[in-house]
Amino acid sequence: MERPSLEINLPNTPEEGKLYVVDSLNNLNKLNVCPDESQHVLDEEDENTGGTGEYMAWSNIRNQCLYFVTLILTLIISLALVSFVIFLIIQTRNKMDQLSSRLIFEKKNIEELKKMNNMILKHLNQSGIKE
Repeated sequence: MERPSLEINLPNTPEEGKLYVVDSLNNLNKLNVCPDESQHVLDEEDENTGGTGEYMAWSNIRNQCLYFVTLILTLIISLALVSFVIFLIIQTRNKMDQLSSRLIFEKKNIEELKKMNNMILKHLNQSGIKE
C-alpha cells in the first residue's frame, strides 16, 4: 500500500497552528490508511488513560438507567393524571345527575302550582267574587 505524502506548505500559519494541523493529519492518516494500527493505537490510548472504555461503558449503562427511570416516572405521573381526570369526570357526572333530578323535581312542583293556581282561579270565578 502506498503512503500519501503529508508535506504541506503552510506559509502564513503560526508554529502552534502548524503543529496542530500536522497532528490532525497524522491522526487522520492513522485512521484512514492504517485501520489495524489505528485500532492498536486506540487500544494503547485506552490503556494509558486508565480504562476510559470502562468509564464509557458505565456511563452508557448509567445513561440507560437514567432514561428508564425517567420513562417510568413519566408513565407513573401520566397514570396519576389520567386517574385524576377520570375521578373528576365521575364527580361531574354525579353532580349533573343530582342537578337534573332536582330540576325534574322542581318542574313537577311548578306544574302542581300551576294546577293549583288554575283551580283557585276557577273557584274564584265560580263564586263570583269580583274586585
